[in-house]
Amino acid sequence: MLPTPPPATRLQTVFRWWLGLNLLFAGTAHLTFARAEFLAQVPSWVPLDGDLVVVLSGLVELALGGALVALGNHRALVGWVVAAFFVAIFPGNVSQYVNRIDAFNLNSDTARFVRLFFQPVLVAWALWSTGAWQAFQLRRQARVAEAR
Repeated sequence: MLPTPPPATRLQTVFRWWLGLNLLFAGTAHLTFARAEFLAQVPSWVPLDGDLVVVLSGLVELALGGALVALGNHRALVGWVVAAFFVAIFPGNVSQYVNRIDAFNLNSDTARFVRLFFQPVLVAWALWSTGAWQAFQLRRQARVAEAR
């Protein structure tokens, strides 16, 4: 288990909430008005019905967004889970680029390509705003100190 990170700075808290609210919005969009847009991102090789993938990923986004907003002592763990989610959905972004699928006003190869670079930003945002990266570093330092 990860150690508890130091108390979050005000800036980290604002960014954690902002990320959580964005995930809540995206999850709601998955289930309502942007369903077709999200369906366009489901790679054809996924062995599940595309609409089911959209619904399930929307529910996951709602859960993760809620966890980011309401998390307590487990914020570092939630940060890692959110980061892993962003990594897990990255193939959908790649598929949209490779297959030249227009969705979310990404109607050019350049726009779809540039979007790919935002996924690592989301991963870093999740790790930094929750203190997950700090907790990881503290754990690594503790292991080094134990080994001495």
